[in-house]
Amino acid sequence: MSQYQDNIAHGEHAHEGGMDKKAIWRVFGVLLALTCLEFLIALGFVHHWQILAKGTLVNTIYIVLTLVKAYYIVAFFMHLKFEKSSFIVTVGIVFIFIIYFIILLLIEGDFLGTAFQEHLIFPNK
Repeated sequence: MSQYQDNIAHGEHAHEGGMDKKAIWRVFGVLLALTCLEFLIALGFVHHWQILAKGTLVNTIYIVLTLVKAYYIVAFFMHLKFEKSSFIVTVGIVFIFIIYFIILLLIEGDFLGTAFQEHLIFPNK
């Protein structure tokens, strides 16, 4: 009987740093609001009312909103916010390296694309 009570007590303490229903709905509301804002910008401001033109500003807004949404998903639904700071730093460094390598691949791919188009032996037509 005491083993059963120990398991129940352990189960109650396992979720101390987690989220309750109110916090889950709050995060859901933030993610829903950010998604609605993205749709409003895309469909309203850019295409329907033509207040904003497609370009660097709109892309920057989308990237910032997407990064905020990614933070909420990783921090709350993947429980990274409730981890120790050393683990958070480790995951952050890996994420920075992945972004760095993606940028390097894009730069290198752009260089190779222009280099092969200008080469006389390998015409790209």
